[in-house]
Amino acid sequence: MSSTRTGVAGSTRTCPHCRAVILESSSVCPSCRHHLRFDPAGAQGPTRMETALSVEGTIRHPAGAAPWEYAVVVAIRNAKGEEVARQVVGVGALQPSEERTVALTVEVYVPGGSVPPGAVS
Repeated sequence: MSSTRTGVAGSTRTCPHCRAVILESSSVCPSCRHHLRFDPAGAQGPTRMETALSVEGTIRHPAGAAPWEYAVVVAIRNAKGEEVARQVVGVGALQPSEERTVALTVEVYVPGGSVPPGAVS
């Protein structure tokens, strides 16, 4: 009996640890990083492809200015420019002289662990 889930690409489920919506094919939750099931393919190496997109930036609040509030929003658009998902992933405040670094990473997976040639440039 195989422990690997097979289904339609993009099928989702809920992580039993953190309740984040994740891909059904995930053996490790990308949010809380808990292992979800035994994955013999994972023992040979990660099934994650190279990172398709990585952006990082720092917000620095100037000294002597009034406090700032911020919201980190992630939006996903399809090829037509239509918004298919939008989520606030964090909010907070910056006091004078404080800073926050925000990183966004997009990792592309292939169900079953194989990587198509030329999938990431």
